[in-house]
Amino acid sequence: MEEGFYLTSIYFIRHAEPDISVHDDLSRPLTAKGQHDTSLVTKFLHDKNIEAVLSSPYKRAFDTVVPFASSIGLSVESDERFRERKVGSEWIEDFGSFSKKQWADMTYKLAGGECLLEVQERNIAALRKTLDTYQGRSIAIGTHGTALSTIINYYDKTYGFDDFEKMKHICPWVVHMDFEGYEFIRMEKIDLFN
Repeated sequence: MEEGFYLTSIYFIRHAEPDISVHDDLSRPLTAKGQHDTSLVTKFLHDKNIEAVLSSPYKRAFDTVVPFASSIGLSVESDERFRERKVGSEWIEDFGSFSKKQWADMTYKLAGGECLLEVQERNIAALRKTLDTYQGRSIAIGTHGTALSTIINYYDKTYGFDDFEKMKHICPWVVHMDFEGYEFIRMEKIDLFN
């Protein structure tokens, strides 16, 4: 390890089960099951020496990490850059086909929406700022499936649509990454249900 750099552990927490009957992305809440499953997050993070909790401002992500943060006396810091991808101006019924197109071409987007490359750039910028601010500490970040998948893809180019499809119904889901400075060291994907 380089002198002056310390290991920073980031625990990305993909939100618990959302209520997809609410089409507004910002205010979409957790289902009753999702609210219950936040206890899995709290239990998992309990012994990880977390010193700060950040989150997307979207309700489902924020509400997934608040119970843990409250349990250790921390507040949750909202960072707009960790939000989910903006799909476009209309609700998409065939989300699978849309996602497949986006993963096949990371510059593909609908009018008023974001491509995966834009989501990735915004999330990596937020991650780097977090690594600067919390160097050498353990941090939890409330996030989303697509946003988190673009972060994984940034460090592991083999991660794509098929991997996204496998995890998209795992809510909540944890990805632990370690860094020395900005240098990515390792990653572990954790299914809290197994």
